[in-house]
Amino acid sequence: MLTFEVLALFFPLCILLALTPGPDNIFVLTQSALNGKTAGILVVLGLCTGVLVHTTAVALGVAAIFKASPTAFNVLKIIGALYLLYLAWGALRAKAEDISVEKDNLDGEQDVSRAQKIGYFKLYRRGIIMNVTNPKVSIFFLSFLPQFADPTRGNMSLQMIQLGGFFILSTILIFGGIALLAGAIGRYLQRSSKAQTIMNKTAGVVFIALAIKLATIQQ
Repeated sequence: MLTFEVLALFFPLCILLALTPGPDNIFVLTQSALNGKTAGILVVLGLCTGVLVHTTAVALGVAAIFKASPTAFNVLKIIGALYLLYLAWGALRAKAEDISVEKDNLDGEQDVSRAQKIGYFKLYRRGIIMNVTNPKVSIFFLSFLPQFADPTRGNMSLQMIQLGGFFILSTILIFGGIALLAGAIGRYLQRSSKAQTIMNKTAGVVFIALAIKLATIQQ
């Protein structure tokens, strides 16, 4: 079992990592600004599910495959890059009226309406795919989590799962905050057709940049 001393060191590090600008929190920011805080929270839950997948992969030794096999590493990152390009294409082609909202609706209803239009599961799935298809995350977890596990404290796999759980908690806290803030800002920008168009184009460029970054990372 994990000790208080381990968690006192591990959890603040997780918070700092979540605050560090990266593909995942940038993705949450853009999705929340475009589609509202409800959509952002669903994406965050998807990302956390991806973290759970990576944690389980480390606990079972599967993550070592991506570190040892260039082919597996490259296939996974290409899938992720193509998915980001698909999202970029959708954002660049979107018109202002595609994401327009009724101004007389309550803010909460606006957020839910936009999320419903895309689909709750689709938003959740976006988060999962975004996280799982980045092999660097698996390799990072493979290097990071074992530093806080100790065979003398019991089952190593169980400790990995516990550490992953606290990493997920930090992700929910920080990314959830980003989703709420970006959703609030985006809600006001949605009232302008010009602002909507700029947001869509900006999101498309961001997705392309993330795709290029993912496609060019090395083992």
